[in-house]
Amino acid sequence: MSGLLDGKRLLITGVLTDQSIAFSAARLAQEQGAEVVLTGFGRMSLVERIAKRLPKPVGEIIELDVTNADQLAGLADKVREQVDGLDGVVHSIGFAPQSVLGGEFLNAEWDDVATAVQISTYSYKALAMACLPLLGRGSSIVGLTFDATLAWPVYDWMGVAKAGLESASRYLALHLGKQGIRSNLVSAGPLRTMAAKSIPGFEQFEDKWVERAPLGWDLTDTDAAGRAICALLSDWFPATTGTVLHVDGGFHAVGA
Repeated sequence: MSGLLDGKRLLITGVLTDQSIAFSAARLAQEQGAEVVLTGFGRMSLVERIAKRLPKPVGEIIELDVTNADQLAGLADKVREQVDGLDGVVHSIGFAPQSVLGGEFLNAEWDDVATAVQISTYSYKALAMACLPLLGRGSSIVGLTFDATLAWPVYDWMGVAKAGLESASRYLALHLGKQGIRSNLVSAGPLRTMAAKSIPGFEQFEDKWVERAPLGWDLTDTDAAGRAICALLSDWFPATTGTVLHVDGGFHAVGA
């Protein structure tokens, strides 16, 4: 049988550990026939080491700081050194200073909030525009959110940034739809990734999620989210854009 992503050329960000959703998406995409290009930020040697755990070798990891205008401007040329175009982009990028998390919503200063919004929200549009010269009709951009329809304890300004991300995805869907490019988000339940561990008190979600999710919830299994990302990158959702796909065991449907 042909793979779901046979012949697809994908750019995937955020592969920092093999417990990350981005790593699962990259692994599954390769298994489904895609050619994967990776970006990294900061600890590039770590990204390179983790990339070796993928089923197939990847080319040189592209360094990308989404706050660096020069790196964004040069991204398309860097990608062209490995593939002649892109059929999909995965945005798995988010960061907020500790000062805007963990119950510090009322005390957070604008400079720190601005950092969270730039990296976690604006970067979605910035990455899409950096890749736009490589994307053709039928391409798909997929990002990661954490249900921003509710206010979560300790999530604070990251929750606000995710709400902005969800809105930004809808606006990308609006403005890129004429070019046949889709924009969707996957909202996964809490997972014990490095990103989650950086949020003070995030473990407050865990027991309740496992207990209340109708399908149950495995805090260490990133495959379900990775599969959803691959599905949205495939040709099986040709008329779906501006959507948040919940991969949370059904928790969002029943609440706390």
